[in-house]
Amino acid sequence: MSAEKLKTIKRELTRFMMSYKFALEEMNTKINILKQEFQYIHDYSPIEHVSSRLKSPESIMKKMHRKNYVFSLEEIRRNMKDIAGIRITCSFLSDIYQISDMIQNQKDIHIVECKDYIKNPKQNGYQSLHLLAEIPVFMSDRQENVMVEVQIRTIAMDFWASLEHKIYYKYNQAIPEHLTDELREAALSAAELDRKMERLHNEITDLKKNGEEQNPLEEQMLLPLELLAKLRQTRV
Repeated sequence: MSAEKLKTIKRELTRFMMSYKFALEEMNTKINILKQEFQYIHDYSPIEHVSSRLKSPESIMKKMHRKNYVFSLEEIRRNMKDIAGIRITCSFLSDIYQISDMIQNQKDIHIVECKDYIKNPKQNGYQSLHLLAEIPVFMSDRQENVMVEVQIRTIAMDFWASLEHKIYYKYNQAIPEHLTDELREAALSAAELDRKMERLHNEITDLKKNGEEQNPLEEQMLLPLELLAKLRQTRV
């Protein structure tokens, strides 16, 4: 292969990876705007933490080889939907669906696929909500629609998934059966914790709402008292 040909391939691969990088940046900006707006309006943010990652060219090539795909940029784009990924961590179960709705309501985002592993957990106990979003990226000479995988989960789900991943690779993907059973039990415990925290969250929210409903009456009572106080000061 000539030096000129190699240079062309390198340039095309660089532009290919840049489009995914720009899509991640675009998506991160949108999520940050939603987070700040929600915080400003409701004095509360459903988003605890956001992280993103971009697969390396080496990782992409290994996966293409493992799946026996033909190596070309077009085949990579067609077969690999997780090159760019964003993970959003929330406090409560209801936050997950609220964030999902906010993302799906963005006019320039096309949701290609939604997988709810919370209502339908994987066999190993894994829970999360996955959105496959198509993001328009405007380059100098063209527009590209780039896939970004968005995972939305609670802190408990993220904790379990992180440890499961470490154990999975520690045993070189062949986990002993007793550990598989214990991981599944741990996933059930994490799910129960999420449900309990959701109940507590709802109860506290209701108490807060009831308190706020009484505040306007208190303010109406304070106004005449303040006027009375001023009148007394004037007389003196």
